[in-house]
Amino acid sequence: MKAPDDQSAGQRPRLYREILLIALCYSAYSFVRNLVPTTHTEALHLGAQILRLEHTLHLDPEMSINRLFLHVHWLGVLANYYYSTLHFVVTPFVLGWLYLRHQDRYVFYRRLIFATTVLALIGFYLMPLAPPRMLPGFVDTVLAFHTQGLYASGASPVGSVSNQYAAMPSLHTGWALWCAIAVADVVRRRWLKILIFCYPAATVVVILGTANHYLLDAVGGAVTLGAGYLAARSVRFVIPRLGPVARVFSTD
Repeated sequence: MKAPDDQSAGQRPRLYREILLIALCYSAYSFVRNLVPTTHTEALHLGAQILRLEHTLHLDPEMSINRLFLHVHWLGVLANYYYSTLHFVVTPFVLGWLYLRHQDRYVFYRRLIFATTVLALIGFYLMPLAPPRMLPGFVDTVLAFHTQGLYASGASPVGSVSNQYAAMPSLHTGWALWCAIAVADVVRRRWLKILIFCYPAATVVVILGTANHYLLDAVGGAVTLGAGYLAARSVRFVIPRLGPVARVFSTD
């Protein structure tokens, strides 16, 4: 996946506009995400169906990794902080790095992450899904180790205000993969290109071990990123025909 050369050198969007745009889009994302229906019984039933499907496909490592994280104390604690922080630190860092150092790639990757997030919101709404930590046999690592976490099965302040059934697709996976692809697209050294993909790989292990996602959620995150790529490629052909309102997504 590589960004099309639709920006010439020096065409950096105005910073104030980018900050306003990102703040507006993230606010809209947070608002819409929390509109996801929270029918607990249906979400649990769907979670059980996901597990049965994975078991049939012999793709159900969630329980084994969750038990490993519980057995290795430091690993479980580290995973809790990884899950609750890096998602919101690495992604904006990469976006800012692209803006400052690689403006020829910035607009495309900004479009890509926005498109991916919008498509994920559709998935959240259509498929409210209880995470594994809400199902029998799994253990919530945040509760087990009493650490700070993004969620704690409804027990944390964050859990009480954020919809915990917005799990399919996994945006932790989608955004981590976006970061890796964006960095790999611009760095020159091969070992860096390979190393950066350890980040999404580690993210998948963490979301499974902390019992926040199923493996199919991670697959869904990757598929959503792919669909976002197609949408982002299409935008540059559609924008000129949409008029002034759409110029916020242009390159000037």
